[in-house]
Amino acid sequence: MSSTAMTAVAAIQCSFGRDMHRNIDKVITLIEQAAEQGANIVLVPELFQGEYFCTAQDESWFKTAFSVAEHPCVIALQKIAKKCSIVIPVSIFERDGPDTYNSVVMLDHCGEIMGVYRKSHIPDGPGYMEKYYFRPGNTGYKVWKTVFGNIGVGICWDQWFPECAQQMMLQGADILLYPTAIGSEPYDDNLHTAAIWQRVMQGHAVANAVPIVAANRIGMENANSIKQCYYGHSFIADQTGELVQQLGEKEEGLILQSFDFSALQTYRSSWGFFRDRRSDLNLL
Repeated sequence: MSSTAMTAVAAIQCSFGRDMHRNIDKVITLIEQAAEQGANIVLVPELFQGEYFCTAQDESWFKTAFSVAEHPCVIALQKIAKKCSIVIPVSIFERDGPDTYNSVVMLDHCGEIMGVYRKSHIPDGPGYMEKYYFRPGNTGYKVWKTVFGNIGVGICWDQWFPECAQQMMLQGADILLYPTAIGSEPYDDNLHTAAIWQRVMQGHAVANAVPIVAANRIGMENANSIKQCYYGHSFIADQTGELVQQLGEKEEGLILQSFDFSALQTYRSSWGFFRDRRSDLNLL
């Protein structure tokens, strides 16, 4: 990537149902639209293979986990990444022998698998009972060196932890991406977390002088006969934390923004956040 190159990143937001192949087709349509608009990197929501199934403990969902090489979402999006010459982090329910993970498979612009990131922080609470389904990630934080820049990817609950963002930045990330599935809280009908969900990541953008992209799902789902509404509000924030692109609570579609990663590297150095870090004072 030349010093003057602009990198265009897109985020997709839509609803999903139980039919994996229909969900894949919907995502592919939006990815192709993003590519037509000039996107180099396209972020799709967390676990877009189906309804968000972690609302309760039900062993039947384990049959929807596949190995990386055999996962229908990975296979389908490899073809699109190659066809459109774009980079795609693909969120999947991964099976590795007896273990299952909430994972992202990074596809390069040729459709090749660059590797896997397994979600580090696994939530466990009403409506988000992920510890039943996923082992804690064992890959460590990941930054992918692509032809379009260095991409750090966390997954949903990871996005609330500042050390996750900072560790990806210390590995040289140019941008941070977070595929997400978040919505209503079944224990409190009056709690709506969309604003603080955005705000915590805007803080990461400011503190690390880096753009951040989050892709969420929308709509009412009924996995495990539990109704849960997902609130969208997918967004792109620039290095100042400003929301430069965002979607609403019910919109299906995509957002797109271009960044000059070389200029952002200079901007980041000028603020001195990493120069002035005191890692020697960090407490375990």
